[in-house]
Amino acid sequence: MCGIVAEYGQQKNQAQQLERMLERLTHRGPDDHGTVDLGHAWLGHRRLSIVDLDGGHQPLGPGEDGLHLVGNGEVYNHADIRAQLSGTAFETESDNEVALHLIGRDGPQALAQLEGMFAFCAADDAGHFVAARDPVGIKPLYWTPPTRDPRGGVRFASEMRAFADASLPYVEPFPPGCCWTPEHGLRRFASVVPAELREPADVSGADRDAIIAQIADSLEGSVRRQMMGDVRIGVFLSGGLDSSIVAAVAARVAAERGERLPTFSVGTEGSPDAVAARTVADFLGTEHHHTTYDADQALGAVPEVVRCIESFDPSLVRSAVPNLFLARAAAEHVKVVLTGEGADELFAGYAYVRDLDDEALHAELVRTLEGLHDLNLQRCDRVTMAHGLEARVPFLDRAVIDVAMRIPPALKRTTGGTAEKALLREAFHGWLPDEILWRDKAEFGDGSGARDVLAEAVDALVSDEEFEGARGELDPPVRSKQELWFLRVLRAHLPGLQAERTVGRWATT
Repeated sequence: MCGIVAEYGQQKNQAQQLERMLERLTHRGPDDHGTVDLGHAWLGHRRLSIVDLDGGHQPLGPGEDGLHLVGNGEVYNHADIRAQLSGTAFETESDNEVALHLIGRDGPQALAQLEGMFAFCAADDAGHFVAARDPVGIKPLYWTPPTRDPRGGVRFASEMRAFADASLPYVEPFPPGCCWTPEHGLRRFASVVPAELREPADVSGADRDAIIAQIADSLEGSVRRQMMGDVRIGVFLSGGLDSSIVAAVAARVAAERGERLPTFSVGTEGSPDAVAARTVADFLGTEHHHTTYDADQALGAVPEVVRCIESFDPSLVRSAVPNLFLARAAAEHVKVVLTGEGADELFAGYAYVRDLDDEALHAELVRTLEGLHDLNLQRCDRVTMAHGLEARVPFLDRAVIDVAMRIPPALKRTTGGTAEKALLREAFHGWLPDEILWRDKAEFGDGSGARDVLAEAVDALVSDEEFEGARGELDPPVRSKQELWFLRVLRAHLPGLQAERTVGRWATT
């Protein structure tokens, strides 16, 4: 996992500014640093070594057609792509190198073949340039679109903090599943939910047992793929259903390799998540590490958390507080962790969707999947990369998404006292203790204790008058005192940022 910076249409004497942008991403890649200046374009890279530890220095290239590439992410099917690119001269074992040769041979649309999480920028001496981001938006990429920034030149970076203050008013998230070239502008090469899956499937004739088997097979395959690497891999184990399932599969894979899986949990003293995580760890026999925090530590961490995740959404900030403590502790033991992100969006795990009819439920799941890139995935990426730690999300593997979005929404609905995500629970019967497999869902910021320790303290920092006077600063309006305080912290950190254009917000606070 890495940090990248790039510019197309480089202005004269701008290389030092671009180097400073790259320096602001050192936390994303403390192991290596590389740049290439092509005159019309500049590429920079900070590296966290996970695959091909001794090689894989970036920028990669030049390839046979003169292309250079910087990348942030992992390509899980890189071995299959290498086999398809017969006759191509590979210089490294880096999984990212397949993107270099695919773009060079077939153009950026060929990136649809990749399975993984990635953001790439590539350029050659002849004036060509391309930027691209994975279809789910697991890996971040921001830019100053040519239609927005009147100063000339298009800049790209892995985090908003990389951009100079003068560029912040023009910064936007680069859209997932898209590529940009100077010749053709912004084009889509893949979608998180393909067109054929955007309409809900009919429940008539659905085979529940077959669906349950497909869920188990697809997720097990995803976890196996995502345990790729030359370093030790752990799991963030909240004690909730989703992370516990990931841990159960990963523990089995680790045992096959003769290893013991490291797991990591966090919470206030006696919090429900802490107790449940220990139960799962004992059942699976993992090497478990638990971190405890108190109210003072949680409140003290909030400004750092807001700056780290580059968001002011209250639900995101609350869940990121324990996540930050968790990532800090895990980084002392591993370089890569698997998480349970994405299961609620695939299997209708949120309470607010329970009253939706089938069509509305499917539409809402599509919407939330398309919005994950600037909500949960943004938090997941930032809190881990702040500590040089890579997070992977097996539920958001495209094979898992394909299986989940083909399931008729009628089978996902929570009715008549049925537990949410019942299909997912049934798919992993026997993998976990029943009290975990059928545990009621708790948001991570709630189950870890963060909501309780933050609510009263943060609300006391903003008066009723301040809140009423500031609600109109955003459209839609500021929804709570917590949201207003977090927004002020973010604006102080990134002055001039157009928050409405860059920050996702949950439907509820």
